Amino acid sequence: MDAQLIKTINKLQDAFTTVGVHNPVDLPQIVVIGSQSSGKSSVLENIVGRDFLPRGTGIVTRRPLVKTKKDEDAAPSTPEREENPDEWGEFLHKPGVKFYDFSKIREEIVQETEAKTGRNAGISPLPINLRIFSPNVLTLTLVDLPGMTKVPIGDQPKDIEKQIRDMISKYIVKPNAIILAVTAGNTDLANSDGLKFAREVDPEGSRTIGVLTKIDLMDQGTDVVDILAGRVIPLRLGYVPVVNRGQRDIEAKKRITAALEYEKNFFENHPSYRTKAQYCGTPFLARKLNMILMHHIRNTLPEIKAKIQAALAKYQAELASIGDPMDEQSGQQASVVLNIVTEFCSEFRSVIEGHSHDLSSYELSGGARISFVFHELFCNGVKAIDPFDQIKDGDIRTLLYNSSGSSPALFVATSAFEVIVKQQIKRLEDPSLKCVSLTYDELVRIVAQLLQKAFFKRFPSLKERFYSLVLSFLKKAMVPTNKLVSDLIAMETVYVNTAHPDFLSGHKAIAIVNERMNPRLPPNDPRAQQGNRASPNMSRNSLDDDMNGTGSNSQGFFGSFFSGNRKKKQAMMEPPPPVLKASGTLSEREQMETEVIKLLINSYYNIVKRTVIDMVPKAVMLNLVHRAKEELQRELLQELYKADVLDELLKESDFTVQRRRECKKMIEALQKADEIVASV
Repeated sequence: MDAQLIKTINKLQDAFTTVGVHNPVDLPQIVVIGSQSSGKSSVLENIVGRDFLPRGTGIVTRRPLVKTKKDEDAAPSTPEREENPDEWGEFLHKPGVKFYDFSKIREEIVQETEAKTGRNAGISPLPINLRIFSPNVLTLTLVDLPGMTKVPIGDQPKDIEKQIRDMISKYIVKPNAIILAVTAGNTDLANSDGLKFAREVDPEGSRTIGVLTKIDLMDQGTDVVDILAGRVIPLRLGYVPVVNRGQRDIEAKKRITAALEYEKNFFENHPSYRTKAQYCGTPFLARKLNMILMHHIRNTLPEIKAKIQAALAKYQAELASIGDPMDEQSGQQASVVLNIVTEFCSEFRSVIEGHSHDLSSYELSGGARISFVFHELFCNGVKAIDPFDQIKDGDIRTLLYNSSGSSPALFVATSAFEVIVKQQIKRLEDPSLKCVSLTYDELVRIVAQLLQKAFFKRFPSLKERFYSLVLSFLKKAMVPTNKLVSDLIAMETVYVNTAHPDFLSGHKAIAIVNERMNPRLPPNDPRAQQGNRASPNMSRNSLDDDMNGTGSNSQGFFGSFFSGNRKKKQAMMEPPPPVLKASGTLSEREQMETEVIKLLINSYYNIVKRTVIDMVPKAVMLNLVHRAKEELQRELLQELYKADVLDELLKESDFTVQRRRECKKMIEALQKADEIVASV
């Protein structure tokens, strides 16, 4: 049963590889890592019992090599098998081709590596999948990775260390990976590249097993007993010491069977290891790896089943959303366009009204953003306009005199008030038109989001035409919207309704200003009693003095329009200057009239602001938003629902064709995988 578990995982790996898709499920496997000089290749060859890995200096393993070792029944007899009747290898990139000569397996690995990486020392993350069938090996799945290096040599890329680390990391970071960290026993364990990297992803050492090579090359009197006992760098899965063939043995073509016999004798006769020789050597390592892998598979199998079923449901749903290729003869094209237009317009309305199924709790979207434009940006923008930030008191004073003509006015001039207030009302047109523009931008934003739907990715020509038509429709709707908004502002400027119930009357304004300029004192204050006795005559006399020019501080009715030596100018009676501007300080009368005008302007301007804040969003909704909701579908159908454009509009993108093919392959592989795990 346990052997069957490993075979099941191997079948799962093959199911994805043969279909030619990336495995979406993290399958248990043993990943072999170590430095270039640690003896990784020799360990793997000893486990298999055959010479089949490339040899040389520098980086020899330049692509991940996934080796699956299977204990299988003998294959049918062939002439090539006579020398090697029970063992052969197969590459998944050459299905059905059996390699009985293991030297040819080495040549195929070299050729396939160079096909992807070239003859230089570059590496590639694309794995080579090799299956070895033999009655002499236990069922295992090993991934051999390039040895770690630090200094580029020859044609190696300058960032070769980073490239190798990134490749190794992709394999060992997976929780279901068993890390086989190979370290030379005759070096300091603290300097082991393999163990150091393994501890980065497996700090507890729960899924790392250490292999100590070159035990026979250690100095006389030294051993690795402390390491094996876990007193140096403890690993939960422990360490296994092995003895491999040296370079001289390889050059002399020493057979692996002889090397394994030498290894066995070494541990059985060594004083430090003979008491525990059964826990040393390559055969024990293979059995231990087999046991670890079986336990790991048994623990993760329920999770693997669940992941396969979840991935299958995911890809089936994606394939359903992509749909089948179009049948041009069945009238399906017209139906598809009709459905897309209907769905788009329905979702467009739902997003604006806040009835969409994809409501976000993270940020404002759709109609809520339009509401933000109306009630935050536009409302606060209008409220922030100060009618007196562009017109000063001197300007108001000049207007007051100009509005009186040749006869000095007895009361505050109405025409001056209207001139100023109309100028300020006109300023409200810019933010109002900006409100239209911002609303248009939000509608375009909604359209762009809806065009990210899967069916638009499938038909890029339709998406482009859709976008063009919707933008054209919205731009056409902008014309009457801008006109209506401009007319609303024009309405306010052509007729100033001083009879508005909220407008401050002139009498109230004068009373308020008079109160501000002459605040009342408490009745028991002596100054108040003196002021009350003198106020009737003082008020009248001061006004008479102003008008007659006989007051002690009087400068005449136009006193503030003169500066310099006033008496000299009066005596000489010089003609007025070409440009006559107010330059002096305001008289009491001028100050009072100016304040009254400002009070009236402020009162009426606030009324207009409230009206504009209320009416402009209504105008935008009527001519832009509501029109888009009600008339966009008819516009799209009129332009798209035509037989002569359907072929062009519904031409699928290359991405869609490729993605449909990938989904079908993935579903095929996952269905096979589901059948495999269901049989366990």
